[in-house]
Amino acid sequence: MSAGSFTQQVAIVTGAGQGIGFRICQELAKLGASVLLNDIDAKLASKAANSINAQYGKCIGLAGDAADPQFIQQMVDTAVSEFGKLTIAIANAGITVFGDFLTYAPEDLQTVTQMNLGGSFFLAQAAAKQIIKQQSGGSILFMSSVTGHQAHKNLAAYGMTKAALEMLAKHLVIELSPYRINVNALAPGATLTERTAEDTGYEETWSAITPMGRPAYPSDIAHAALFLVSENARHITGQSLVIDGGWTSISPSPYK
Repeated sequence: MSAGSFTQQVAIVTGAGQGIGFRICQELAKLGASVLLNDIDAKLASKAANSINAQYGKCIGLAGDAADPQFIQQMVDTAVSEFGKLTIAIANAGITVFGDFLTYAPEDLQTVTQMNLGGSFFLAQAAAKQIIKQQSGGSILFMSSVTGHQAHKNLAAYGMTKAALEMLAKHLVIELSPYRINVNALAPGATLTERTAEDTGYEETWSAITPMGRPAYPSDIAHAALFLVSENARHITGQSLVIDGGWTSISPSPYK
């Protein structure tokens, strides 16, 4: 995509203080979008937004819980008050709580579903209402996972929520296509971020079992995200795109 291709766009990206979300915000701003960057960590949100502003401008950080419907509405209202409209919503915020199925705690299941499903559902709802009001059309993108396609040890609850997001994208085709809103999902595989870099042997393990020879970088996911929310993808909706270097084709376990 060329410089300025997002000049008329205003985006909300949740869970974007670092990692994939931050890179998506960075790329959007680089191509001209105005961006509301959210993270639950106020310091991360401020630092990330300041970094993007120093390079490209037009980014505001807003700290808060992206699973809270009231805060979600605040994000939409803030984007509109600061930038005049909203055209893109990317539900990147999510949480992983590992655990064996037979001992998984009710409170852990509630935490995972409230964030991964509830936060994404209500961001899509609030964003869609604003986009419909504007009569402008727009894009919504959910962040799924390869664990929504292939079973992964100790991630039954997490994988369940990610598979559900892909079905939500399909269902919203019925609801939102009449308003020129396309809805899609990305399903990243193993990705090198600040968080995964803390796991000993992560890069080496996933490099060994990924057909393309390495885990994804945040830029791999960000470039796909920008395509799906761009004008070039206006006729793509209800789809899920896996970005995993071929891992789901053979699915070797990282556990020995």
